[in-house]
Amino acid sequence: MIDLLRALCASLVLLAAAGMTPAHAQSQWDGVARVVTIGDLHGDYAKFVDVMGSAGLIDAHGDWSGGQTHLVQLGDVPDRGADTRKILDHLARLEPQAQRAGGYVHALIGNHEAMNMEGDLRYVSPGEYAAFVDRRSAHRRDGYYKLTVKALQQAPPAAGAPVFDDAYRAQWDLEHPLGYVEHRIAWSPQGQYGRWVAGHEAVIRINDTLYMHAGIGPSFAAAEREPMNDGVRAALKGAPAPAFPDILTNQDGPLWYRGLALNDEMTETANLEAVLARHGAARIVLGHTKRASMVLPRFDGRVILTDIAVPENFVDPHAYLIQENGVLTTVHRGQRVALRAATQDERCAYLAQIAALDPPGGPNVRLATTCAAPAPAATATPE
Repeated sequence: MIDLLRALCASLVLLAAAGMTPAHAQSQWDGVARVVTIGDLHGDYAKFVDVMGSAGLIDAHGDWSGGQTHLVQLGDVPDRGADTRKILDHLARLEPQAQRAGGYVHALIGNHEAMNMEGDLRYVSPGEYAAFVDRRSAHRRDGYYKLTVKALQQAPPAAGAPVFDDAYRAQWDLEHPLGYVEHRIAWSPQGQYGRWVAGHEAVIRINDTLYMHAGIGPSFAAAEREPMNDGVRAALKGAPAPAFPDILTNQDGPLWYRGLALNDEMTETANLEAVLARHGAARIVLGHTKRASMVLPRFDGRVILTDIAVPENFVDPHAYLIQENGVLTTVHRGQRVALRAATQDERCAYLAQIAALDPPGGPNVRLATTCAAPAPAATATPE
C-alpha cells in the first residue's frame, strides 16, 4: 500500500523539513585520532543524550562539541522505543556541525532502518507513530482509508473483498493508528527519514577498524565495502543491485549476520580472518547482537560487540567504546575501563573491572566469575 501513501505526500508538509540532507557517500577514513562508537539505541533518546554528553560530543544545548572526533552510531536507531524521531533529527543536526569542526557523524544503516523502509513494522512502538501526530492526522488517515477501500474494490483478493462496515473500519483503525500514514511516508525512499538513511553507509573503515551493524558472513566475505554500501542504498531505494539482490535480508549480509557474535570462535575464525584481510583491518566493531550488559570483546579483541543487553530490573549501564590514538577504552556506568583482550588473562581482568562497577548479582558478575571456564552456549536477544 506504499503507493497509496505516496499519493498523500503533497499534503504532508513535514516531509520538507530542513536538515535531513543525506551524507556524502564515503567508506574509509585514516589518521583519525579519536572515535566514539555507540551501539543500538532503539528509540532511547535519553540514553543517546547521556552517552553523547559523557563522551564530550555535545554541549548543554545539544550542539556538537566533539571537535575532530568521529562518532560512529552502528544503526538500529528505530523501533522498540518512542523517541526515534528525536534521535534521527539530532543526528542530522549534528552532521554538518561535526564536519565544520573537522569531525564526523557516521550514522550507519542497521537492519531496523531497513525494516522500517521495507514496511516490516513488527517492532514499531505506539509512541513512534504518536510522534508524527498533528492536527491533520485524522484527515490523512481518512484519505488513506478511502484509497485502501478503492484499491481493494478494484482488485479484490482471491477470497473476495471484505465487508467495509463499522467493524472493519474499527479494526483497520487499530492497525493504522494516528501517525501511521505520516510514519510510512517519512520512511519511504523519498521521505524525510528514508531519504536520509539511504544516503549513509552500512560498512566503513576508520584507521584499522571496520564498523558495521551486524557482521559479514562467509558468502559476503570477499565483497568490497563500496559495492556493499551501494547495494544497500540501491535496495533501500527500491532498485536492488544485481550483485546483491537480497542484501537487506540476507543472513550473511552486513545488516543481519550474527556469526561473529554467536558462533564458536574456533569455527568462526576462518571467516573473521578473511573479512579482516579483505578490508585491511585489525578488528571489527559491531552492534545488533546482545550478548552481555557491557561492551564485550571476542576473538582476542578482534571483534567487539557494543549492543548492550539490559536484563529486567537491571539499569542500562550506558556503555560505549572509545578508540583514542589507537587505545581502546570502554565507558561503563560513567567510568573508563581500558579494553585489553589479546590474552585470556587480559580479557578476564577486563571483565572483572566491568563487573566491579555493577551492582551485586548483576549479569556481568557471573560473566567475570566464569571467565576462565569453558564458554556456555551463545544466546542472543531476538532483533
